[in-house]
Amino acid sequence: MARTNKSMYYVYILKSKNFKKSYAGFTDNIERRLKEHNSGKNFYTKRYKPWVIISLEKFSNKLEAINKEKFYKTRTGRRKLKEIFKVYCPVV
Repeated sequence: MARTNKSMYYVYILKSKNFKKSYAGFTDNIERRLKEHNSGKNFYTKRYKPWVIISLEKFSNKLEAINKEKFYKTRTGRRKLKEIFKVYCPVV
């Protein structure tokens, strides 16, 4: 399959199905990346699998996606994640 120059980038938030853990990342292929997390290819996420995507944001610019991922890893970004979790898992 030929790859176009106009790639889309995704910032995703994962939640572990079995633990109170989350993970934020970015990719240009969300299906592949979720498989990697759930197959144990990532050091952090392999300990808490399986994972589900609870938030997905689309960007046409790689730098914007990287900056949004970095934001989620800050104190203010973690507060925003708590808001997302309230919608996805209201009992947490």
